[in-house]
Amino acid sequence: MGIFLSLFIFTFGLIIGSFLNCVIYRLETKKNFLKGRSFCPRCKHVLNWQDLAPIFSFLILIGKCRYCKKKISWQYPAVELATGLLFLLIFSALGGIPSLRDNFQTIASFLYLLIISALLIVIFVFDLKNYIIPDKVLFPAIGLVFLFRIFNFSSLPNFLLSAFFASLFFFAIFFFSKGLWMGFGDVKLAFFMGLFLGFPNILAALFLSFLFGAIIGLSLIFLRKKSLKSELPFGPFLILGTFIALFWGNSLINWYLSLL
Repeated sequence: MGIFLSLFIFTFGLIIGSFLNCVIYRLETKKNFLKGRSFCPRCKHVLNWQDLAPIFSFLILIGKCRYCKKKISWQYPAVELATGLLFLLIFSALGGIPSLRDNFQTIASFLYLLIISALLIVIFVFDLKNYIIPDKVLFPAIGLVFLFRIFNFSSLPNFLLSAFFASLFFFAIFFFSKGLWMGFGDVKLAFFMGLFLGFPNILAALFLSFLFGAIIGLSLIFLRKKSLKSELPFGPFLILGTFIALFWGNSLINWYLSLL
């Protein structure tokens, strides 16, 4: 039963990932993602059901459109696979079937984390491609997290203070660099992170974000893909740090403290 349910959740994540690709594309083209059928972004041919099977269609078609034979972006299978694995990781982190069975609070947390994860994936890819964090996705994520925290009022001050100081830190960087080192979208994303993670996990998330940003940035400079003056979106690093802190933040912090 556990294996079948895990497979179902992974498959569900693949399907949601396929939908997220549609959301990303339609955000980029400013189209309504709730209307109209999926189509090839190159030749605009409407896709049939056999063209839309997550992962499998990409493999069967060898990464090319069935109709125009143009290459399909690796974004599509990557987002689908990442969403499936992330949903499975959330399911495992919450304790699997025993915790979800007859436990309304855990089920609510599970659905809440699935939705937030889906929104963060959209922000990750959109910022990576367009260097913009879309308010249409970020603001609903902030609103959902805030509503979820209201139902845990005893811990609300911790999350609100974490959100305030995280965004204040990023606003200071944005203000003194005049937007050269950090965009204002990162300030809003930092507010979300603090509200979502709370203290001390927000510290782990920010540290990891800057660490990954530095490693990737220096690597790109070393490979001559970027220069010191090149712009690099920071949102993906913030989101990567958020996911790692969500699942392993406490363990990382305890490990670090044990070294002192």
